[in-house]
Amino acid sequence: MASNGVVQVDDGQRRARLGRRLLLAPAGRAARVEEVADAVVGLHATDAATVYLSACARLREPSAAEVERALYDEVSLVKLLSMRRTIFAVTEEFAPYVSAAAARQIAAKERATLLKHLADFAEGWDEARLAETQRAVLAALAVRGEATTAELGADVPALRETMLMSAGKPYEAKQSVGSRLLRLLASDGHVRRCRPRGSWLSSSYPWAPVAPWPEVPAREAKAEVVRRWLARYGPGSVEDVKWWTGWTLGDVRKALADVGAVEVATAGGAAGLVLPGDEDPVAEPEPWAALLPALDPAVMGWRGRDWYLRPEDVPALFDRAGNAGPTVWWCGRVVGGWAQRADGEVVWRLFEDAGAEVRAAVAVEAERLAGWLGAVRVTPRFRTPLERELAA
Repeated sequence: MASNGVVQVDDGQRRARLGRRLLLAPAGRAARVEEVADAVVGLHATDAATVYLSACARLREPSAAEVERALYDEVSLVKLLSMRRTIFAVTEEFAPYVSAAAARQIAAKERATLLKHLADFAEGWDEARLAETQRAVLAALAVRGEATTAELGADVPALRETMLMSAGKPYEAKQSVGSRLLRLLASDGHVRRCRPRGSWLSSSYPWAPVAPWPEVPAREAKAEVVRRWLARYGPGSVEDVKWWTGWTLGDVRKALADVGAVEVATAGGAAGLVLPGDEDPVAEPEPWAALLPALDPAVMGWRGRDWYLRPEDVPALFDRAGNAGPTVWWCGRVVGGWAQRADGEVVWRLFEDAGAEVRAAVAVEAERLAGWLGAVRVTPRFRTPLERELAA
C-alpha cells in the first residue's frame, strides 16, 4: 500500500492481470470465440486477419472455422465501426452498448462528412436523395438476402456514381458513393458484413440487413463499455480510457464516475483506476509465451505502455500512424516480433537474450500458429519495420 493509503498495483501485478484476463496464459484459453471477444472487450477487426489471429491465440483449439462460425454462421459476433473509429468485432449481447456508446456518434459524423463530400465532389446530391438511396439499398437487400456493393449497384444505380476527390492534385482519386454509403449503413446498425468472397483474409464481402438492436441510453452504454474495459484492462489511467474509447474527457469522467472507479497507485506512484473490489492482487499465472498479431487488443489496450513495452522497441514494432505490428510476448511483456514468410515459415526475433526457457516457449507458440494456419499466408494490412525485415 502506498504511503497515502492508496493500494499499490505494481507492474508485475499488472502483467499478471494481463496474462489472466486477456486469456494469454494457456490455462485460461477459451473454448469459444465469443468468450475471447468478451474477454478483450472486442476484437480489433480493421485488418481482416487480426480477428482470426487474436482469437486463435486465445483458443484452446485454434481454427479459422471457429471464428467463421461466430461471425457468419451464428452471427454471434458483429463488426462495428466504434471506439477510436476502429472496427471491432463484439458479441451480439454487447453490440447494443457499443452502438449506443460509440458507433452512433461516428455514424452521425460519417453522414455529415458524406453529405459534404457529395455536395462538393458529386452532382445532384442532397440529404433527401441520400435518404432515398439508403431506403432503396435496404429494400434491395431485403429481396436479395445478401449482396456486395457492386451487386447492389445493379439494383440502385446511384451507388455506381463517384466522387472525384482532390481534383487536379497528384493524389487525385475517385471514391464510389456505394462504398461510403454501405459503410454508413453499417455504422448506423442497418447492415452487417457477411462471409467474404474468397478466403477469410479477404476484405471483399457482401452485406446483409440486420434487425435493430435494443435501444440503450448513451450514458448507460458508455458506463457499460468502461466497466468492461476496467474489468479486463484495469488498472488504467484516465488517459488510457480516453485514448481507447476515443471519447471526450468529459464523457470518460462521467462513465468512470458512473461505475464508481477506485483509484490505485501504479509504478512510480502514477494514479490508476480499477472497479470497486478489484484492488486485491491476482495470482501469478504459469509462465507463458504468445505470438500476437498486428493490432492485437493486448498491445493496443493502453495508451501508456512502458510497463509491458520498452520505449526503445516501439520504432521496430509500430508504423508511423501508431499501428502495432506482430509481437512476441513473455509473461506480460513484449519481448520481440514475428512474421510469416512466403513459404509459410513463422519466424521471430527477441530483442534481447531472454534465456533457453523463453526461446523454447516461443518456438512452441510459433509451431502452434503455423500449424493452424496451414497453407494460409498472412501479411498485415499495416506493415511495420521489423515485420517487413523478418518476412523478407
